[in-house]
This record gives sequence, structure tokens and C-alpha cells, in this order.
Amino acid sequence: MITKISAALLTSAVVLTTAPTATARPTASLDGVWQMDGYGTVVSLENGGRLLREYQTTSLGCLPGDVTELGKTTATVTPDGRGRARLGYAGAVGHRTLRRVAALPAACLDPHPATGPRAVFDTFWQTYAENYPFFAMKGVDWQSVRDRYRPRVTDRTTDDELFAILTKMVEPLHDGHTYVARGDCGAKPDNCFGGHREDTPFPTEELVKKIDASVTGQVGAGRLQEWGKGKISFAELPDGIGYLRLTGFVNYTDARTYEADSAELDRALDAVLTPQRVRAMRGLVLDLRLNGGGSDRLGLRVAERLTDRPYTAYLKQARNDPKDPRKFTPAEPVRVLPHRDGPVYTGPLAVLTGRLTISAGETTTQALMGRPSRPTRIGANTNGSFSDVLERRLPNGWMFGLPNEVFVEAGTGRSYDGEGIAPDVRTPVFTEEELTSGRDSALAEARKRLAGRR
Repeated sequence: MITKISAALLTSAVVLTTAPTATARPTASLDGVWQMDGYGTVVSLENGGRLLREYQTTSLGCLPGDVTELGKTTATVTPDGRGRARLGYAGAVGHRTLRRVAALPAACLDPHPATGPRAVFDTFWQTYAENYPFFAMKGVDWQSVRDRYRPRVTDRTTDDELFAILTKMVEPLHDGHTYVARGDCGAKPDNCFGGHREDTPFPTEELVKKIDASVTGQVGAGRLQEWGKGKISFAELPDGIGYLRLTGFVNYTDARTYEADSAELDRALDAVLTPQRVRAMRGLVLDLRLNGGGSDRLGLRVAERLTDRPYTAYLKQARNDPKDPRKFTPAEPVRVLPHRDGPVYTGPLAVLTGRLTISAGETTTQALMGRPSRPTRIGANTNGSFSDVLERRLPNGWMFGLPNEVFVEAGTGRSYDGEGIAPDVRTPVFTEEELTSGRDSALAEARKRLAGRR
């Protein structure tokens, strides 16, 4: 199972998401066992393509993943030549390559895999060793981590002790797409650990309220129209500039599906980007400063409304060598295709970002960097967490997640993981001083720059 969300927000009130469930287009020709390139996963398609079983593999063993009745969601498995197929998810971008193999690995047939503390530790460590791409960038020697913590794990290690060890192992990565969960995070936050940058604390409910109040004060009370449970908002500013704020790319409706989210986003964008407004706006501000992520595909739907020419947003690839973190699957181009069912806005655009621009908020920022009419980025660096979250089970039933992908810039091959995407114009973003004084330097700078352009 693969999700797209800042792991830190698992324990935050800002945004929660559920992962897309893999499904296949029913066809008997797809029945059999398939090895996924990267992702440490084998899948079995059964019953004429009506059932998909996932197996999570490492060199140490195999654990069963999800069992999915096909046709109940909108992801697909389609043939792609002899012995090959492609798995795609409705809310995600790119595809995963499947290669037909003769049978399941023998470890996947073990009816009684070890479930003790040492088996849990070894599975956790090995999964990171084979899939995590960023140890060198983070300055973490993963072998030394094993040498330090493995001797502390015995058959008598308690759940509390084991959970503390696992979290201490990955906390130094300061990676917003890492997490460990041993139960319901909502009911018992102490059951969950979510990684985050050292310089970016979790956005508390109090901070979010302050930010929301600041934005409302800046654009004017009563100006903001809202959609998607308040995650999408728009205001026409007195200077002829439009202000579009997106605080997430997920859970716009109670249905909590990509299809429902997509329909709600389209409804909002249809209302915002009317023919008259597209012609009249002197500029548009896109505010992603408090965007915790969600669906990359929804981010692309926004980009598609802001261009009349197709272009490459970025390239996506996954780590694909258990022993070498420098080797990846072939880079797959992800394209931005202009919206064809209504007007598009191609005028001056300012994109506001900050350290709380995370995950799909960042891939949206990255997608807009290739826009033919280049936007101006204002604020601070984004968070630096781009990958989907590769979700895994542990032998004792706990869950954990880690990134295993990179989203690279077309042409240069540059990745912005870790450092994040830097702004063109640097300003304070939601600092205590700004919030207390009633200032919003990033928005003020965007309005000043757009007011004189068209």
C-alpha cells in the first residue's frame, strides 16, 4: 500500500488521509504472480483478475499485505507487453512496472513467520536498508544504527521498549514521510511516531487557527469563498488580484475518495476560473504555505488550469536496488496537459510556499516551475519531502512507512528532497512576529509584484 501524506500529520489536526487501494482491470490474462520493480513488493492476481494479493518482501522474508477485491476502486493493472504490466493509482502520478514471475517466493508461503521482537526489529531495519534512498543525504549510517540498537532487543523486550527503539532509529532522519504506528493514532497519539524537520514543529491546532485568522485578516473578512470542507478557498482582492488558497489535496468530502475529491476540486476551480475572471485578473496568488499534501494528481489538476500548453512537470522514479541506494527505476515523465473543458489562466502567477508546504504541496510547486509563463515563488523553502509513503506491516501487526522515490527536475535531474524548493523571493512565513503584528510579508510581496503586471 502506498500513500501520499506527510507522516508528521498523522498526529496533527491539519489533515488525514487513507491510502488508495490497488485494483486491476479484470482480465484472465493477468492472473499469476508479478514482481514489482522497486517497492519491495510481489503481487498475485487471481480469479480472472478479480482479486489482488500483495506480499511485502525483503531479503529476510515476506509478509502478506492487502487483499483487494478488484473493480471496487479506480486503480488499474494493464498489460504492457510480453510478461509485463503496469499498476497505476487514481490519485497518484506515474506507474509501477510489474514483471511476471513463475511463483511466489518461498518465504511468502511460510504459514508461521516469526513474530517476536527480534523479527520485528530485523524486518524494520532491512526494509529501510533496501528501500530508503536518503541515508547519505541525511548523514545517517544505517549499519551503525543496527549495531547500536540490535543488541538491546531480546525475547523479553516489551512492546513499549520495542516501539521506543524503532522510533529512536528513524527520528534522526528528520524525514516527514517516516512513521511508526502500533494502533489508532487518533485515539492514542502516543501509539504513533511521525518524523519531521528539526526546524519545523508540528502545526498545532492553535497555530493553524492563528494562520487562518491572519489570512482572513489580510484578504478581508467575508471575501473568502470556500469549498472542500474549507481546504479550498478563493477571494477577489481589491487590487484586481485573485487569491487561491489550498491547504491540502485530500479529503474534500465525506466520501474520502480520489473521485469525490477530484469532483469537488473541479467544482471549485470552475467557480474560480470563470471566463470573465480569467480575462480580468491582473494576477493570481496560489497560497500553498499550509499544505500538508495528499494526491499529486489533484495538484496536477490545478496546474492544468494554469497553462494553455502541455509540458513536463517532473520525472518520477523509485529506488530499485536493495544494496545500492543510488540506483532507481527508469525515470517516468509526468506531464501537465491543459484543461480542455473550460478556460485556463495563463497570466502572472505568484506561488507562496514555506516549510509547511509538504509532499503533494511540494510536487505541485515543482510542477508549476515548468509552466510556460514562469511563476514567481515567494516565501521560504518547502519542506523537502516529496515521495509517496511506502507503507509496510511488521510481523507483530504494527505499521510503518518510509519514502522510496524521488521526483526530479526535467532536464537537470535535480531532486529537491531534504532542502526543499527555494523561493525566488525570500520573506518570513507565519513567524510569531508576523502573526502577532498582523503582517503577511509573503502575500504583501506577491500583491505588490502582481499589481503592476499583466
